[in-house]
Amino acid sequence: MSDPRATLAEIAAHCREGLPLPPQATDAPVFSEPWQAQAFAMTVHLHAQGLFTWPEWAAALTLQIKGAAEDDGSQYYQHWLDALEQMVLRKQIGTAEQLHALEHAWEAAAERTPHGEAIELQPQDFHAAH
Repeated sequence: MSDPRATLAEIAAHCREGLPLPPQATDAPVFSEPWQAQAFAMTVHLHAQGLFTWPEWAAALTLQIKGAAEDDGSQYYQHWLDALEQMVLRKQIGTAEQLHALEHAWEAAAERTPHGEAIELQPQDFHAAH
């Protein structure tokens, strides 16, 4: 019997094309939180833009996971996001200050967004971050 879960290549293709993933045979979601899917999609997009190769990405993610304290696997996408931030910094696509301001902008946007609605950044979110 074949594995009912989507492969990484299938997920990446769907992210590139903006299509929903095909239904999975199990009830388990591919991502447990929306931000995890967004981090994944950002990684696929930045790779497609030539920011890094998949071997570079694998090395960066491996380094983050190995550098973490004991983890039962529940922090996988936090490691993913941390690796992505480090890649952005290493490739000089953004600065630590810019990432910090963006983090605060998202916090400000999340505070004003009703539960269940999409969070959208507004120009004032960046001003509130400083």
